[in-house]
Amino acid sequence: MSFLVPIGIVTAVMARGAFTTWVKAKHGYPIEDKRSRRERRDGHGETLVDSRKVALLTGENERLHGQVGRLEERIAVLERIVTDPAERTAREIDALR
Repeated sequence: MSFLVPIGIVTAVMARGAFTTWVKAKHGYPIEDKRSRRERRDGHGETLVDSRKVALLTGENERLHGQVGRLEERIAVLERIVTDPAERTAREIDALR
């Protein structure tokens, strides 16, 4: 019977690892193994890959903010055209010719 003790210990350790992985996957946490834990870190707890992703997303965010600003300006012009009386719009168009 003493040979069952090591088998029980190994089984318990493996079951714990499987349960931990299942809980992480269920709640959306990244699943790591020993190799992925050894990623290089930049000193603040973020991996260098994460820092690169943040930089790319920051650039895209700035680009999209500019695009939204331009679209808001265009919408304001369209709203002004739609709400202005027809004769005023016609005068402005004739003034541009």
